[in-house]
Amino acid sequence: MEAAVELIEEDEELGQELLAESVPQLKEVEKSLDSLELESLLGDEADARNAIVSINPGAGGTESQDWAQMLLRMYLRWAERRGFETEILDHQYGEEAGIKGATVAVEGPYAYGYLKAETGVHRLVRISPYDASSRRHTSFASVFAYPEVEEDVEVEIEDKDLRIDTFRSSGAGGQHVNVTDSAVRITHLPTGIVVSCQNERSQHKNKATAMRILRARLFELMEREKEEEMEKIKGQKKEIAWGSQIRSYVLQPYRMVKDHRTGHEAGNVDAVLDGELDDFIQAYLMGRREK
Repeated sequence: MEAAVELIEEDEELGQELLAESVPQLKEVEKSLDSLELESLLGDEADARNAIVSINPGAGGTESQDWAQMLLRMYLRWAERRGFETEILDHQYGEEAGIKGATVAVEGPYAYGYLKAETGVHRLVRISPYDASSRRHTSFASVFAYPEVEEDVEVEIEDKDLRIDTFRSSGAGGQHVNVTDSAVRITHLPTGIVVSCQNERSQHKNKATAMRILRARLFELMEREKEEEMEKIKGQKKEIAWGSQIRSYVLQPYRMVKDHRTGHEAGNVDAVLDGELDDFIQAYLMGRREK
């Protein structure tokens, strides 16, 4: 561009051509710099890891379960946009619609560093598609992200500390329902952490997946203890109570998404629900760095 500007003094027509050609390149450079700036905010040891994301509806039955499914789709679309791989580790269908809970592995550079910005309660305000009177409803769902643990990282889990229960998988009916007790629930007694998996037809595979999720959650707990920030994470978990939302998605009476931690807003709710989350994530990470 600098050369094009100098050339304009000698040959304006050729200089203008060069400038026009350089604009798309400049936009690519700008995009790359934005990406590098975002990665520069991710300095914690676990930030570069893959992520395990857990989504659970709040009270409110079908309304909240439908909202949890919308959030699941949002994160799957966000991962797809970034070229990340996803794997649904656990998925429990709602009775009428939506989901009772889901756990997803997201694989890609800095997946955990980005997705930790999404931990908290998400609030939806809309005209309910399940209300015959077309009244406005408010729904809540919680999101929690954990860094996935590689096999070479030591996380000590003793058999005596585990309670393993098996149960029959629930589903939407037909082929989704398993007639054997293949679903697995693991309780880690010292910490009270409970994980479950019922995606596979094999009890052995479900147990292996549940242990993968448990390792991630215990690793995250260990890291916080090492950093002497247990009080902080307890406070963070305490904030994941219904009503203490980190972000609101309003579809009625106006349309807006607002992050209550940073004040960042977006008017295109459809785009956000389709996975355009980077501006919200960047605002959160910038705010953390400033603090």
